[in-house]
Amino acid sequence: MVLALLYDVHGNLPALEAVIADAEDQGADRFLLGGDYALFGGWPAETLDLLESLPADWIRGNGERWAARPDEAPDDEVVQGAIEACRQALGEERVARLATLPASIPAGEQTRAWHASPASDVESFLPEPGSEDTRLLEGVAERRLYFGHTHLPFSRVDGATGIELVNPGSVGMPFDGNPRAAWALVREDGTVEHRRVHYDHAAAARRLRETGESWSAVVATRIERAAFVAG
Repeated sequence: MVLALLYDVHGNLPALEAVIADAEDQGADRFLLGGDYALFGGWPAETLDLLESLPADWIRGNGERWAARPDEAPDDEVVQGAIEACRQALGEERVARLATLPASIPAGEQTRAWHASPASDVESFLPEPGSEDTRLLEGVAERRLYFGHTHLPFSRVDGATGIELVNPGSVGMPFDGNPRAAWALVREDGTVEHRRVHYDHAAAARRLRETGESWSAVVATRIERAAFVAG
């Protein structure tokens, strides 16, 4: 099996279309979808429609949890505005169904997928080792973890545990200064290849600005700059 890791799509349909085309060109026959599918995007429903057409395994991200339970999300104009728009676009049934997805799933031999980390769907690992890594990996028996949330693609081995950490980056909203859509390919021999795909990110940002909402203007700037910009 050749596996495509798609994380943090965030309702960015053109980015998703470009990534799927690249994945199929690379021989991917299965997709692992790592959460945050629709929230903050210009095409929330259309993005889900396309994802649901894939041969895929799904997990829940904080975006799915927040959409179903806005009181658990930050009391922030950008976040709450995006949640309201996402709920209206998807409808109550779809929002509720996404919130029931599992927090993690096995993803191969001694491998497991989470949205952010085994500890939390909003606490994750960074490209450089950090003081919180030990706590975030406490009790983990697997030798490889797939995760996202930070929108920063990288792979590294934790020095204390030997666990391989693989973040494919964000399909719809990279934060590493590179606006190209990010994803990762896991080949049959287990090797991981990080990939970037060009798409019209300016058009994705324009779609958000056209809504005229203050939250969407902030997200548009994040897509344009490929960086987190505070609201």
